[in-house]
Amino acid sequence: MASQFQLIMRSGPTPGAAFALEGDQMTIGRDSTTEIVINDAEVSRRHARLTFQGGKYVLEDLGSTNGTFVNGQRLSGPRVLKPGEVISFGEQIMLVFEAVNLDPGATMVSQRAAPASAAPRPMPAPPPPPAQYAGSMPASPAPIDAAPRRQNLVPIFIGVGVVLLLCVCGGVLWWIDANYMWCTFFPFLGGC
Repeated sequence: MASQFQLIMRSGPTPGAAFALEGDQMTIGRDSTTEIVINDAEVSRRHARLTFQGGKYVLEDLGSTNGTFVNGQRLSGPRVLKPGEVISFGEQIMLVFEAVNLDPGATMVSQRAAPASAAPRPMPAPPPPPAQYAGSMPASPAPIDAAPRRQNLVPIFIGVGVVLLLCVCGGVLWWIDANYMWCTFFPFLGGC
């Protein structure tokens, strides 16, 4: 059974994106000439390098501005990656290093159309991160059908109350002026 490795983006510009790791050396960065392009301001043009050595991938930072982290620890030199480890670039970009087991003897999927009665199968959700790293992972976005957040209505009630108070005061002053009652209500004005 052959094994292939991949990086799954947990947070960043394209959450859920899978980057298949192929080749002896791959560069990760914002530059379009890198093998893994992550278009985000926190990622340097040439941020990090993955090297395949002895059946394992080794990650090293290439002098990036925001740093490369594995499981929350900043890299100070090359590091052998293990499946399930969380790789971070800066503060917002998080990827999970995974091993994908492939069976070379498995039947290949053909490009023929499925029968009309066969319903398409949904893609499986990516596996959750290992329990020891779950606390360091950002919360996933709320589902679309989630109940809307309740809004704090106190500032709205205060604003409406102030507007009503101003309207009442203006109305009273208008009534006093329209009925020539300034001297009745305000005898200290003089000239009454």
